[in-house]
Amino acid sequence: MKKLNWQNIRLVLIFGLVIFLYSFTSKRNEQRFLKKSEVVFTGDNNLFITNDVVNKLLIENKPSAKSIRKDKVDLNRLEKVINSHEMVEKSEVFVSIDGTLKAVVKQKTPIARVFDETGSFYIDDKGNRMPLSAIYSARVPLVSGSFEGKNAKDVSEVLRLIHRDSFLKKNIIGVDVSPTGHMRMMNRNYKYVIEFGNAANAEEKFNNYKAFLQKAVTDSTIAEYKNINLKFTRQVVCTK
Repeated sequence: MKKLNWQNIRLVLIFGLVIFLYSFTSKRNEQRFLKKSEVVFTGDNNLFITNDVVNKLLIENKPSAKSIRKDKVDLNRLEKVINSHEMVEKSEVFVSIDGTLKAVVKQKTPIARVFDETGSFYIDDKGNRMPLSAIYSARVPLVSGSFEGKNAKDVSEVLRLIHRDSFLKKNIIGVDVSPTGHMRMMNRNYKYVIEFGNAANAEEKFNNYKAFLQKAVTDSTIAEYKNINLKFTRQVVCTK
């Protein structure tokens, strides 16, 4: 019976240990870096900002997420960078268990498009300015006239009511604002003009308008009107 060559056995064990440590170290090093990055948009599918633009902000223009160490990721700072984009309302950034750097992004919601002497821009649902997008154009009411100062604040409140009401959102396509804050509105389907007045009692005025329109359409008289006056909250005054 041959004697065991302990020296050879020891060499084999050492060689195996080296391979194990190398594999273990490589695995640990792989785990120190991110696997990939991912951007998810919530809400409306109409994108005013591209996935690539947000992803560049997320990985800070590095070649890819795989070049970023996990311990070097500052999630709060990344959220602030993405939130500073003019099309973004808010974002949440985190690293998932599988090593994915993920950003969940909510875009701003445009509720109207304003035309003034400086050009054109959107108003979002918070009443703030929002630039136009190069990749998508929102179907929202067009606003012209004196949209500034107190007028801008009051008109934004009325625009929010329009945006939140499914009927008004489809029906009202334009708002012209006078220097005194009085609004004249255009509708999608008929030629009449809506004399809305100022923003006072706006919700009641819209309720009166919807009740009138329902009756006028039923009576088949709606096409005869040229002017619908909602300034008086207890009645609707129409001119043929």
